[in-house]
Amino acid sequence: MWRKYFISVLAIWGVVGCLSAQNGGNGGNNSNNGSNSGNGNSNGSSKEKTAFQTAGQWKPVTDVRADVAIVYGANDRPGLTFEQRVQSWRERGYTTAFMTGIAWGDYQDYFTGKWDGLWHLDEGQVTAGGDTVWHGRMVPYIVPSRNFLKYMKEKHVKRVIDAGINCIFMEEPEFWMRAGYSESFKREWLDFYGFEWRPQHESPENTYLANKLKYHLYRRALEDVFTYAKEYGKSKGMDVKCYVPTHSLVNYSSWQIVSPEASLASMPCVDGYIAQVWTGTSREATFFNGVRKERVFENAFLEYGSMESMTRPTGRKMFFLTDPIEDWPRDWEDYKKNYQATFAAQLLYPMISDFEVMPWPDRIYEGLYKTCANCETKEQIPRFYSTQMQVMINTLNDMPSSPNRINGSHGTGVLMSNSLMFQRFPTHKSYDDPQFSNFYGQTLPLLKRGLPVATVHIENTGFAETWKDLKTLVMSYSNMKPMKPEYNENIARWVKDGGVAVYCGKDVDPYQTVMEWWNTDGNRFATPSAHLFGLLGLPAAPDAGEYACGKGKVYIIREEPKDFVMKPANDAHYFSVVKKACETRPNSGILTTKNHLYLERGNYVIAAVMDESVSDESLTLDGLYIDLFDYRLPVLSRKTVAAGEQAFLYDVGKIVDRDKPAVLCGASRIYDEQRSAGKYAFTAKSPANTTNVSRVYLPGRPATITVKNAQGIDIGDIKQDWDESSHTLLLGFENLPDGVFVVIGY
Repeated sequence: MWRKYFISVLAIWGVVGCLSAQNGGNGGNNSNNGSNSGNGNSNGSSKEKTAFQTAGQWKPVTDVRADVAIVYGANDRPGLTFEQRVQSWRERGYTTAFMTGIAWGDYQDYFTGKWDGLWHLDEGQVTAGGDTVWHGRMVPYIVPSRNFLKYMKEKHVKRVIDAGINCIFMEEPEFWMRAGYSESFKREWLDFYGFEWRPQHESPENTYLANKLKYHLYRRALEDVFTYAKEYGKSKGMDVKCYVPTHSLVNYSSWQIVSPEASLASMPCVDGYIAQVWTGTSREATFFNGVRKERVFENAFLEYGSMESMTRPTGRKMFFLTDPIEDWPRDWEDYKKNYQATFAAQLLYPMISDFEVMPWPDRIYEGLYKTCANCETKEQIPRFYSTQMQVMINTLNDMPSSPNRINGSHGTGVLMSNSLMFQRFPTHKSYDDPQFSNFYGQTLPLLKRGLPVATVHIENTGFAETWKDLKTLVMSYSNMKPMKPEYNENIARWVKDGGVAVYCGKDVDPYQTVMEWWNTDGNRFATPSAHLFGLLGLPAAPDAGEYACGKGKVYIIREEPKDFVMKPANDAHYFSVVKKACETRPNSGILTTKNHLYLERGNYVIAAVMDESVSDESLTLDGLYIDLFDYRLPVLSRKTVAAGEQAFLYDVGKIVDRDKPAVLCGASRIYDEQRSAGKYAFTAKSPANTTNVSRVYLPGRPATITVKNAQGIDIGDIKQDWDESSHTLLLGFENLPDGVFVVIGY
């Protein structure tokens, strides 16, 4: 998540579970006691559940209080070694991990020859115009040669493990689709394909082959570096865990970047991912109903879903990331609105309960951004926003996984493949896919009608878990291709065993005839779908219609999926076919439509109401809630969520143990809780220069409240207000990294 520079063109400005490779579990010093799900403190052993990444040392103003500090970059800084940066976080009680870029980074000693005496700037990614794609000054995006990987292992990974770090993150394995013209890439091409390099802009086949090679190079790079890390760690008696922080397949395909993505989830050397989804990725404009605009919540929901589905069948660990700001400079209100949208989207996946709560706390807490959209006045993060943000990230320390599901009709999935990244750039033979619309054409018409549509990675179709609870599979080979015949075999087997597939597309894009398995080594299929249809007992190019296949069915729509969203009011037929597929034997039930998604997760309630849906009606929730998207933490008996908005609530009515006091929510993390007859004490920690507001549940009305700093001195200017309906005390004071000590008598 760094700024990506397009030289001479434009710029798109743009942890940890070191102990376990499984999702779930409570983290840090928080506990979920089954009654007061909130900022409880167990003082027991903990898992690394929450994390943040930082290039700096510990500072009072960036003391985030997540479980893990991921220290970025292994180089020394003026007056501060890498080891000293790491130690500064350890001294404050953090587990430490390490992150660096695998496709770019502060590796000038490699490029300028300081490391091995040879100049390596020729290993940058190069466009057809001969321009290097730069990430920053003297920081090119890299063609990951074996020599570069040797440098990464010897210069960076070894040092990190020697410093006692057993958790390594190699982020953003990225190769730009528009690159692929450097001499280093040409050498890799000859080595991989056995014939001379071909310019990718000259034919669809060249484009496909070039992007397939880019995919291979970063898969090889991660396998090489991670295997070394594990083996070297083992030699020192350490169990090193290796993770890949990466944008979603949805975003990389949209932004025209190639990365290994889902193929990594089954590699023995990969323990998991961070899903790098945030406002900057999710605000990429999409088409729906003929209108191109930002749809941040919906896009984020699909991005997180594509990441979760990569690891669901393989058991790898997944961290979800959100960012309270983003890489582009905007105003604080814009950041807040879109942070809420992405935050709500991530929580709608109740099987994921590990989080990177923020990247780059230095820029979040100390950066200057506009106070309004149409003014030039800038300021650091407003107190109301830092309070709200800290309330939200402290819920992540406590957020449970849950067997609950989003309300609505489940069982419909949309097929994805890593090859989505192979045919996005450049345009050939006038066939275009604006704004990645062939994907959104299959997903948005379902999501906008309130279906919690899943994504299914074709690379995982060999795992039985992939097919669990899936009833209807929507698919198209218009914007992707199956890279192995086994994928078609897996799909055909599932259909014949009682699954229902909806195939969309005319199979007319210019990539249908690229050199691949379906037309080589004795195969003579005109298209990859012809192979699939043959396995299903259908003609090679069946007409639109409904076909029985074994115990299952196939519905064929001979329209390009992009047309469902790029043309106004053109998704009705598509949705009617999906509805029929879901409701007609071998499937059964009723496909219900609505304009919202709703989930209960422990004591938390997450809701999102979509615009451009079946209605513009608001969603009204009656109960007893604390509004976690409001820095004042009001207690509500009714919450109304308008179209285009999201809600995040704490359900006070779900408290089971009414005799147990607890901090339910707040803008500081809670430690060292002590409970005795009529008394409740705890320590609250959070960054300096921020304001804490908490809701404290008490069995009875508070009689005395004392608040002291680490030196035992009373803190003045305490805000307090008792709410009888919820039996909660609203408590406010200035945060201190060393702790604020609170004792309440009741």
